[in-house]
Amino acid sequence: MASSLPVCRLSVWGRASLLRCSRRTDTVIHRRVGTNTTAARTESARRDENVLTEETNGRKCLHTLLVERQEQAERSVLISCQSGTSEKKLFKFLSKHGDVEKYFFYESYGMNAVVEFASRDGVASLLETATIPAVNHESLVPFKSRLLSLRNLSSVDANPPSGLQFQPQSTVPTNELIQRLSQEESIDQQIISLTEQYQITDENSRLRFLVCSLLKDVAAAYFPECTIKPFGSSVNGFGKLGCDLDMFLDLDSISGWNVKMPKSGLFTEYQMKRASSERAVTQSVLSVIGECLDHFGPGCVGVQKILNARCPLLRFVHQPSGFQCDLTANNRVAMKSTELLYLYGELDPRVRRLVFTVRCWARAHGITSSIPGAWISNFSLTVMVLFFLQKRNPPIIPTLDQLRDLAGPADKSVIEGNDCTFVSDFTKIQLRRNTEALEHLLYEFFEFYATFPFSRMSVDIRKGKEQNKPEVAPLHIQNPFETALNVSKNVNATQLERFVALCQESSWLLQQNETNTPKGGGAGKVHTPWGLSTLLLPSQVAGIKSRKRRKREPASERIKSLLDSLKNPSPKKSS
Repeated sequence: MASSLPVCRLSVWGRASLLRCSRRTDTVIHRRVGTNTTAARTESARRDENVLTEETNGRKCLHTLLVERQEQAERSVLISCQSGTSEKKLFKFLSKHGDVEKYFFYESYGMNAVVEFASRDGVASLLETATIPAVNHESLVPFKSRLLSLRNLSSVDANPPSGLQFQPQSTVPTNELIQRLSQEESIDQQIISLTEQYQITDENSRLRFLVCSLLKDVAAAYFPECTIKPFGSSVNGFGKLGCDLDMFLDLDSISGWNVKMPKSGLFTEYQMKRASSERAVTQSVLSVIGECLDHFGPGCVGVQKILNARCPLLRFVHQPSGFQCDLTANNRVAMKSTELLYLYGELDPRVRRLVFTVRCWARAHGITSSIPGAWISNFSLTVMVLFFLQKRNPPIIPTLDQLRDLAGPADKSVIEGNDCTFVSDFTKIQLRRNTEALEHLLYEFFEFYATFPFSRMSVDIRKGKEQNKPEVAPLHIQNPFETALNVSKNVNATQLERFVALCQESSWLLQQNETNTPKGGGAGKVHTPWGLSTLLLPSQVAGIKSRKRRKREPASERIKSLLDSLKNPSPKKSS
């Protein structure tokens, strides 16, 4: 879903260093997985074991990251500031209420500040002094939250403070990215640079968790112990700046699910409404929360209740943050998919870098799109990259079945009859030694899918090898957990043919000396595209409507003209 909002920018400030990730938390979120009570009881035990192993392994499981970020968000407020607000005065004002651990500014419909206190007491003190706005011709909904506005009764500085360098919260335009990549000295460095330009920053991640925390405050009016967690690209390590904020309303964290019943004697239980199915419960809950967000939620606009979808959801814009938001419930398989992708990304840095590169290349050529349709999705592309890495010799990452075989009793997870079990302890995963460079892997990725037998075989990261297609769809990528589903069922033959043709063209380009050698541009001059940046230039293949699947052929006219232009660049026009 493409964002039509203005570009958001943020600037980082603060006096304290970031909290170390090894901090142990006293809060353990218990989650019931489907109807598997054994998995629910062992969930917290597995998480505690992971905290211990992380201290020696240097990596943390997704659950630890989530708890840490949620705890930070609970100690934070989001403040809309007036233009010209003095940073020093603001910090002095906030410090009266408690020690400030971190704060930063960003722009979205004006200047905003995210402020994280060292404890929740600082938040409570600030909220105690906040007033209800005085309005003359409007009525207010008296819902109080940690979304505040900063007012100044004194004179505002005539000249806004200078020196604030705002970093974009969305990715740079493709033409600007091409120029930046053209200045690098190797294709490996281009891939690393692209990843650094595209991936979600620490501040952007904190803002996403804060939005979840603010929305949880609304839902808590009905479900006091619920949590709202981000999932998907926001937390799996593959999200780019500006991506949507997908959230999961977790009602399984409410206490009482796993309380042991006595074998004899008296006991009490809650009286609760009953419904015909869990789907009906999900629809009712989201419908009510949608009404609350629409009528009472500060900053939530354009609320849509899409309750008849396969996975019911609420879709809206959170204006203070600039995020396009999707809120679902009862979506546990998606949470496990998020955890799996996060694990793969943590195993080897080349995984994320190759995924970011392939996704950027795909978006530049219209293989993916923010508009629903017959395009290949980012999730499908990510699975294709994972499958390719499993097929290397030796493999760079293990198959899902191998991860399942390494799992212990505490890792067992069955959701609605689907086996979602895989190991979560990084120390149990022994990787084979593979030292292939990123440049070589990118070329081999294009080669691999340029000749892949899509007409007969499917992509399956559970087994790590091609499987006979169980259906007639042009592209079949098996859902890792719901194995009967094809995650690329929407893709038509034309889009698949374009993908294959672009893979053929890109693999050919990476072999050419003319496009594979750095071109000096000098300081202040336009650099000639080379290497990865060449792959992001427009292609005639993108305009192909239909063609029969063909064998690899010589360079297209577009490539020839491209090479000519690189050899004989046209002179700049005088200004």
